[in-house]
Amino acid sequence: MNYDEALNWLYNVRRFGPKRTLGPTRQILKLLGDPQNSFRSIHVGGSNGKGSTSAMIASILGATGAKVGLFTSPHLEDFRERVRVNGEYIPEEDVARLLSGIKPLFEEMLEQSMPLRFFDIVTAMAFQYFREMGVEYAVLEVGLGGRLDATNVVDPLVSVITNIGYEHTNILGETLVEIAGEKAGIIKPGRVLVTATRDNDVFRVFTEKTEELGAGVVHVGYDTYYTRTGSRLTGQTFDLHSLKEYMGLSIPLLGDHQLLNAATAVAAVESLSRYGVEVPEEAIRLGLANVSWPARLEIVMKKPMVVIDCAKDAEAAEAVRKSIERDMKPRRIVAVVSMSSDKKIPGMIDSIAAVAERFIVTTHSVMGRAADPTVIAAEVERNGVPYEIIMDEMAAFKRALELAEDDDMVLVIGSVFLAGSARTFFREAARRAV
Repeated sequence: MNYDEALNWLYNVRRFGPKRTLGPTRQILKLLGDPQNSFRSIHVGGSNGKGSTSAMIASILGATGAKVGLFTSPHLEDFRERVRVNGEYIPEEDVARLLSGIKPLFEEMLEQSMPLRFFDIVTAMAFQYFREMGVEYAVLEVGLGGRLDATNVVDPLVSVITNIGYEHTNILGETLVEIAGEKAGIIKPGRVLVTATRDNDVFRVFTEKTEELGAGVVHVGYDTYYTRTGSRLTGQTFDLHSLKEYMGLSIPLLGDHQLLNAATAVAAVESLSRYGVEVPEEAIRLGLANVSWPARLEIVMKKPMVVIDCAKDAEAAEAVRKSIERDMKPRRIVAVVSMSSDKKIPGMIDSIAAVAERFIVTTHSVMGRAADPTVIAAEVERNGVPYEIIMDEMAAFKRALELAEDDDMVLVIGSVFLAGSARTFFREAARRAV
């Protein structure tokens, strides 16, 4: 198979099923020679911030001179974003080659009533590529949940759970405590957990699990804390008090939640000292300053200011609202919104409507996942904000530019899938405007 053929095959593999176990994941990895045992891993889960935190950890470890793999999901614009080594995407030819090798194993397992799913295959491909590349450390973002996620076949040096919010409640549970129990499944015996949760009940779930497994725990915001010292549209500066004191750190990402993610990333790499891995302060400074994680309060145009954010639940949308009110202050905001149907839409719209003066409701590109725009529009109407529905996302982006004046903001928010399409559209629009 060539690259396009390989992706076409992969995307036609079932993503979800009636009963989930890690048996198929373990089996495909066994057939591949257990590549997950060839590198040391840091496992990152949580409801929000796990991608940003993973990117920061990988950037810091890369700044030490180590060869570092980063596995994240989903992607914004290019499938290859999911698998990187020291910031470089996996090449198309390697995707095609590795998937071509996995396909007959997939078919063999299917005949044995051990079906692999989409994410099992992508995880196996990533691990195999990391082994081939001689990766020393792999930073692995959990795909969904934790306990039964395909990535949960590793024995990480550090497990990270950023926070817990209401997500995938049909799979993970209806309450925060139930969801926390699923995510706590990535905590491993004798290792260490780093968490930034601020919910006492959730933290109790984690501490009970760490006590049961003889694992350590670092509570970011309590055992460590940070103070923001400055902010511009190009990034933020802050002081961090952790195992050491770090004064004048900087990140090129906006929002107080990104400072919390940065503090979590530092706590994670500091925890490697338990295994004789000392990460120099200079690597921490350099890694944070150079991290790249797009579509998180990302400004892709200036006139009008176009801001793209992947916020996909109420907690993330509220963080965006606070950041806009605190640091951006545009004259007026036109929000382009699409969401997936499994999200808690009312809470998200409440936060966005607190700052937006007009909505354009659209539908993102992933068929079967996007919420009905009329459902979103009903929540916008409940908040008393004017709106229009434009089904085609590209037409919605174009309409937003027609409505927004130079001093206004276009805010694209609600879905990773929408954010990816928006980045492609608005970067091209910005080039045309030059």
